[in-house]
Amino acid sequence: MTSSPMRLRSKTRFHARSISLPSRSHPLISQFNDYLSRVEFDSEVTSSSTNLSSMSNKLSSLENLYDCVDALLQLTHTRQVFAQESHEKWVDQTLEGYLRLLDACNTTKQLFSQTKEDLQEILSVLRRRREADNICIYSISRTKAKKMIQKSLKEMNCSRNIKRTVVESEKDHETIAIISMLREVESVTLDLLESFLSYVAGTNVQSGQSSWCLVSRLMHSRRVSHDEKTLNEFDKVDAALLSLAGTKCTNTGRIENVQNELREMESRIRVLEEGLECLFKRLIRTRVSLLNMLSH
Repeated sequence: MTSSPMRLRSKTRFHARSISLPSRSHPLISQFNDYLSRVEFDSEVTSSSTNLSSMSNKLSSLENLYDCVDALLQLTHTRQVFAQESHEKWVDQTLEGYLRLLDACNTTKQLFSQTKEDLQEILSVLRRRREADNICIYSISRTKAKKMIQKSLKEMNCSRNIKRTVVESEKDHETIAIISMLREVESVTLDLLESFLSYVAGTNVQSGQSSWCLVSRLMHSRRVSHDEKTLNEFDKVDAALLSLAGTKCTNTGRIENVQNELREMESRIRVLEEGLECLFKRLIRTRVSLLNMLSH
């Protein structure tokens, strides 16, 4: 790494899961702690205003962490640690953890890709002014996606609850740091993917309401402004399409507004999809590096 460590003036405002080690430890550790703090800070300040754009920003922040991991895995000391401790349980747990991350990232990426395709199909329906009953196809796809998300979230929760081997205190400081850094990156990546899936699922899944129930309430509620505050971008698109379902696509102004919302959302999803693809490749690279160290 050639860039200098970041200095965060707001670091004391939030809790960071930093690795506490003596100052004589490798400079990568200090840099890693700063980047980890940045990722957690970004997650905290955007938690109340999460949207597709903020998700892309979080992915960008995570890139710095993986830069540190790449540099870490190139160190001679790291290679020696993995060679000497290849029989240790924490090594197997690390490999399994990053394999689970690959699966979770791939699932998340596929869900966003499918959503993008669904939006493109709906745009085609509206552009050709076809019967709005065709919008029901989108509803069916969303229902399938939410079931897949619920399954993935359960799997992620199981991954989070897997007990990890306690690192022995007699290990040298940098070995402990290597293990801690890999575990921290795995943890924050899992947190990020979990938040993405929850966001795609929408408010109705998080609140336990059945599909389209909350959106239907929105469409018929007099307190629309209050309900809209609880909805994210996916909920609002659902509501907009529900308002067109079962009607003729003849209200030009109304349809154009919905089309604009769909185009903007489709564009943001495309950017996020690219970010997830980059993350997926980084995860592959990380796991390959780990496997290579064990095979030499």
